[in-house]
Amino acid sequence: MKTKIFNIISALCLICTFAACSDDHVSDLQLSGDCMVEKVALDNYEGTIDLKSRSIIVRLPEVYSTSAMQVTALSISSGATCNIKQGETLNMDAAKVLHVTNGDVVMDWTLSVLHDEARISQFVINDIYQGAIDQQAKTITVYVPGSVDITSLVPTITFSANASVTPGSGVPQDFSQPVTYKVTNNSAESIYTVTVIAIEKPSALFVGSAPSMNDLDAEAKTACQWMLGNIPNSLYASFADLRAGTIDLSQCKAIWWHYHVDGGVDGHDVFMAKATDALDTKNELRSFYENGGALLLTRYATNLPSFIGVTGDDEWTTPNNCWGQNEDAAELCGGPWSFRIFEGQNDHPLWQNLVAGDNPQEVYCTDAGYHITNSTAQYHIGTDWGGYDDHNAWEARTGGKILGVGGDGAVVAWEYPANAGKGGIICIGSGCYDWYSYTYEGGYVENFHKNIAIITQNAFNHLMK
Repeated sequence: MKTKIFNIISALCLICTFAACSDDHVSDLQLSGDCMVEKVALDNYEGTIDLKSRSIIVRLPEVYSTSAMQVTALSISSGATCNIKQGETLNMDAAKVLHVTNGDVVMDWTLSVLHDEARISQFVINDIYQGAIDQQAKTITVYVPGSVDITSLVPTITFSANASVTPGSGVPQDFSQPVTYKVTNNSAESIYTVTVIAIEKPSALFVGSAPSMNDLDAEAKTACQWMLGNIPNSLYASFADLRAGTIDLSQCKAIWWHYHVDGGVDGHDVFMAKATDALDTKNELRSFYENGGALLLTRYATNLPSFIGVTGDDEWTTPNNCWGQNEDAAELCGGPWSFRIFEGQNDHPLWQNLVAGDNPQEVYCTDAGYHITNSTAQYHIGTDWGGYDDHNAWEARTGGKILGVGGDGAVVAWEYPANAGKGGIICIGSGCYDWYSYTYEGGYVENFHKNIAIITQNAFNHLMK
């Protein structure tokens, strides 16, 4: 066996010597050239070259037009050529590829621009209280309960990439007087004035079972953070706070309960078993409502009206068609999900100023790439089952007014108008009404999902007028 192997190797060596390895068969490929980009400048702003990623970033002032930028400098390896030339004008609204060639060696480089943005995008006190940011005025307002010591609060600050902020995020501050925060990012600089206001009498509340907003599930917490940042003089309160009377409701105009449960809350009995904190507080909530206080009830909180006398003595007017998925197994949207504005309700305040899609009758709520639990609390309509033969029968039994329906005519959004001194109630039980996607950061481009915040703002404007 060893002799045979030796003979094979010898034969191969002979072939190499007299054929393939002959000087007459040297490759024509020219692989010795470098394809480096040594310098690039656009409008005299020099780019930063990253050899590892083969990327070039040109830093620009915060407000600078990029639609027609001149290549004012371009230096590449000796003997190389490039598809982009010095003196050329480029539209840098989108990144460009520099295709550098030297002999038979080719290398691509990505050229992009980055504005020196210096912005605070989120300001949260003690991991609970969300600040409302006015980017034009460069002001941030944070509302906290009157019981909070505002002389020692810890802010968590989210700001522009590559920027720095002074004082820093996580540094305790005395907010008994307004505090200024300076954000710097290369050529950009912004100064924000932060004012913390201790609220003795809130105008609006977000309620839940958790002792604090920070203990809410991700869905409800995201909704609550939006409210505290967008509804002036608003606070989070637990049902226990309401029962104990620790929150002064004398100036409160609206209470929002956005109730999420993984897997859903399927009807009257399941709601009674799972929403015990809320039902233990039904007397306080009923008193608030009967004395003119408004309620915004979303997702499974839409069961509540039946338990606080809104539909009369008929406690079995809870949504009859409910389901939902777990947050960690949420469904991926391949495109925008929507429901339909009920006939004759296009002018209702809830549906104003929405991001419009192809069909003006549809309320588009999600975008491709969004993960949704499709948590639904709706009313099936039809003679087959459910107790509501048609929409008129539903309105007659519940006393509600239909605002939105699903594709099969199911009631997914409705209102109990204010009357006889009682407050108004808006209910949204559509599975499309969703605040939290675990793929939000980079997982989808937000367009129609903005409608969730717009609808909610509309609801508060309508209920608190």
